[in-house]
Amino acid sequence: MTTDFLHGVEVIDVDDLPRGIRTLRSSVVGIIGTAPNAVANDWPINRLKLITSRRELVGLGTAGTLPWALEMLYDNAPKGAVVVVIRVTEGADANATNANILGGTNGTTGQYEGLQLFRAAQSELGFTPRILIAPGFTHQRFSGGILTAPITNQGSGYNPASPPVVTVTGGGGSGARLRAVVTGGGVSQLVVENPGSGYATGVTVAIAPPTSGTTAVAGTPTLGVVRNRVTSSLEGVATALRAVVINDGPNLTDAQAIQVADDFGSPRIYSHDPWYLFNGIARPPSPAIAGIIVLSDQERGFWWSPSNREVRGVEGVSRHIDFQLGDSTSRANLLNELKIATTIREDGFRLWGNRTLSSDPKYQFLSVIRTADMVAESIMHAHLWAVDRCITATYLEQVVESVRDYLRSLQQRGAILGGDAWADAADNPANDIVNGQVKIRYHFTPCYPAERVTFLASITNNFLVNLFA
Repeated sequence: MTTDFLHGVEVIDVDDLPRGIRTLRSSVVGIIGTAPNAVANDWPINRLKLITSRRELVGLGTAGTLPWALEMLYDNAPKGAVVVVIRVTEGADANATNANILGGTNGTTGQYEGLQLFRAAQSELGFTPRILIAPGFTHQRFSGGILTAPITNQGSGYNPASPPVVTVTGGGGSGARLRAVVTGGGVSQLVVENPGSGYATGVTVAIAPPTSGTTAVAGTPTLGVVRNRVTSSLEGVATALRAVVINDGPNLTDAQAIQVADDFGSPRIYSHDPWYLFNGIARPPSPAIAGIIVLSDQERGFWWSPSNREVRGVEGVSRHIDFQLGDSTSRANLLNELKIATTIREDGFRLWGNRTLSSDPKYQFLSVIRTADMVAESIMHAHLWAVDRCITATYLEQVVESVRDYLRSLQQRGAILGGDAWADAADNPANDIVNGQVKIRYHFTPCYPAERVTFLASITNNFLVNLFA
């Protein structure tokens, strides 16, 4: 309140009401792929394009991965879907195309390229993709990756603040990136930041010499099969965006599907095997699953599991998946037990599986991690108004009440079982307040999917009396 002199009457607006929180859009899909015959002006390379319906696929052509993938997606999202599309150049071979999908940061312009472009979607398009897919590029495991690289001579004279450049040459592979760790002036370790793939006999790891001293020497690296780099990179983007990745299985055997799933322990990855038959061709299932999630969110809400929803637009699955309700030894059940979703034929083809690849049981269900993400994102984006305001008791009450109101509204909608928010004095010592920092706690209980329903049956004589009624 001002201290200006006034002889008269005035009205001062008291700004002490809690602000409402609106849930953000939960099912924006981000898809990356190729379309070599697309109209360049309509579908530019390494640019974000926003589409909302099948009608906007004009000019995409029929070649590459994007045309059929978007058809599968919209078959399973008949009410429409907001989709962020990235088209990359189809390379001369699979490794070159894979490198274009991975992208990175352009060394000249500083712009994101490849799948890293999803990070710019909110600022450029106003939408953040929450479901990430790269159909055709996430199902492979790669041979000839660099697993380890030993040090045979640590050298001397290296600066820990400016570790030497490490280069990998020969062996016919690509993509490997190693980082040197300097301890006591010598290179004590080489950390594999990207194992690359396709390397064979003859690969050499070289460490740049120091300004003064002796050059460190690396031994022969150990090569082996490594996990999919596109999935790994998408996981990093998904973590930053609070999104999930729909990962395609290898479409070969159960054992190989399990092997691919074992490469990750992330709550943000939902893996499915086998593939779908689409127009008579085996296609990765991730676009159809993304569409199923979109439709489920539209009809029921983001807190529902997409499992047990019908798959549209496909002729079937590429290999037989036996299933029987109550049979714990069926192939579908065994895949689900190992965190791999699949598709069963029961009153149509149905997506079957609730679990992510999470190593943390708290986030074992896809619906739980998505609920946690949407609650966090909605609360965060709704409190721009709270930044830079004076920290007072009224301020804390306003923020806490806005979060409480939102959690209550989610409970009333059936999205959560309950929740609360509060400002704890122990979280907000005087030094933090003086430095403009304030902490608000909230917690909630998500809704869990009824993955196992058990009926307890018994035989009784109680109704024998009905014989004489």
